[in-house]
Amino acid sequence: MTTLTSAPRTIPVTAPPARFRDLLASEWIKIRSLRSTPWTIALTLLFVIGSTAVATLADRATPSGPADFRPYDAYPPAGYWTLILVATTVGALTVVSEYNTGLIRTTTVAVPARGSVVLAKAAVTAALWTVVGAATSTGSFLVSQAILDGHHAGVPITHPGVFRALVASALLAPLCALIGLGLGVLLRHAAATMVTSVFTLVMLPPMFSERSRWSADIKHALVSAAWNRLIQTWGPEPGSLRYTATIPGSWIVYTVWPLITVALAVLVVKRRDV
Repeated sequence: MTTLTSAPRTIPVTAPPARFRDLLASEWIKIRSLRSTPWTIALTLLFVIGSTAVATLADRATPSGPADFRPYDAYPPAGYWTLILVATTVGALTVVSEYNTGLIRTTTVAVPARGSVVLAKAAVTAALWTVVGAATSTGSFLVSQAILDGHHAGVPITHPGVFRALVASALLAPLCALIGLGLGVLLRHAAATMVTSVFTLVMLPPMFSERSRWSADIKHALVSAAWNRLIQTWGPEPGSLRYTATIPGSWIVYTVWPLITVALAVLVVKRRDV
């Protein structure tokens, strides 16, 4: 005689949804695990600060007087254009590399909230490049002033305009990294993202002048032009025919660009298939 036994009922076990701090930890592990990240950051720091030293040494023979802060020494365009390109590229690759390898599909399966994934990437990217930008900006200022002090032309950080230039140069790195990340989500292709980033951030501003109002308005709405204005320690000359950007307007440009690009990235990634 046989007895019927019912099979034990299995209760499906569902994993709890990922918390935002878990996403932050995951994105930090992804960035930290890349061997190219520390090398890229170190070489960028050396190049930018080295450019500062070269610019200051080249200009020290003709100092314009003591207590005169020269931002073209402390923050030379060549060095900081390089910083713009590197930060934008690394910010874009945090997203584009996942699209190229297909890892983004695994990420979205594990975390269906795609907007949260983009925000976590943006938060980690901003934090990392804020540290890099602060180190680069502070190092540039200290190196330039150490050289100028030998010619009695150095200034303290409390000198008018110095702190603003230092902060603007420090924030340039995370600003460009977030723009690169946003463009990477929108375009999803490395080449297209790089070309768009270089054209928008580096090549486009010189195409517009400050001699006509419409051209100046377009130029002042671009990131590198806003940075140039924020590191200036002088205002427009009386009777000048140029339309000079305002300091508050330049800070607004700094704020609007990353907000718009990241917001568009979050909106698009929610509506678009991977």
